[in-house]
Amino acid sequence: MPVFRAPVIILLNLLLTWSITHAQDATIRKLQVESLRPVKKYVPDSLIKKWKSGGNYTLTAGQGSLSNWAAGGDQFSFTLNTILQLFSYYRNGRNRWDNTLDIFFGYIHTTSLGSRKNDDRFDLISKYGYSLNNKLNLATLFNVRSQFIQGYTYPNNVKTFASHFMSPGYIIFSQGLDFRRNKQFSIFFSPFTARWVIVTNNLLSNRGEYGVKPGTKSIGQFGAFGTFTLEKNFNKKVLYKSRVDLFSNYQRKPQNIDLFVTNVLTTKIGKNLALSWNVDFIYDDDVRLFGANKTSPGLQAKSIMGFGLQVKF
Repeated sequence: MPVFRAPVIILLNLLLTWSITHAQDATIRKLQVESLRPVKKYVPDSLIKKWKSGGNYTLTAGQGSLSNWAAGGDQFSFTLNTILQLFSYYRNGRNRWDNTLDIFFGYIHTTSLGSRKNDDRFDLISKYGYSLNNKLNLATLFNVRSQFIQGYTYPNNVKTFASHFMSPGYIIFSQGLDFRRNKQFSIFFSPFTARWVIVTNNLLSNRGEYGVKPGTKSIGQFGAFGTFTLEKNFNKKVLYKSRVDLFSNYQRKPQNIDLFVTNVLTTKIGKNLALSWNVDFIYDDDVRLFGANKTSPGLQAKSIMGFGLQVKF
């Protein structure tokens, strides 16, 4: 019996040693595989980027045409335009805050009168929304729109002072619903909107322009407001932006809806070169500067086409 006991003990030791070595090899291979996996780092909420901002700047030379433009202008002109568009967006959970500022400034040489003038506009929109679902937000909108410098009209070829800074100025404060079908298209609608028409210039105020009573600086209005925005990239070089604002004054002729439309079509030709076409329409029932007697409202139209520099940042 002792003769056979030694080989058995040796065999058992070999089997035990093999099993331990195999288990160690498996453990080592597991650790090696796990070491190759990407490590998920914890990022505090305070470090997540909640703001996104940027802008676009264009400088173009071209030609333009105007019809019934209350801020001043003539039928046909050579233009030199500069447009600065800025945006700042905030996102945090269900909260979103969109801010945009558009500044337009143009130098115009009118061929009909041989005159030179400036044309400008600024437009600030701030909209805060609380998400109800993926497409619908409860939103509050603030908008102010006016110009910086003097504007003139030319009835019967007579230069006539027509507008100035905050003369007119339009301020809107609105609470409503913001529907976003996708990143390109949104609709904001409110049946409860306060709008103020501001005329700070004494001469225009005394004339009772833009719906204010003669001698007063502003008029308050209450009504329904809607704005539609579209931003469409047809491809990497062609971009179309459109905005339509509608306002119905409950207190005076609600069927005569005020209209503000702006359209911009841009085609990139090079890295920083672009061809652009801007088309704007305005109808305000309180702006009664048109018609045979210059006492009627009218559809204002402006079209400017140009070629020049475009820079995004």
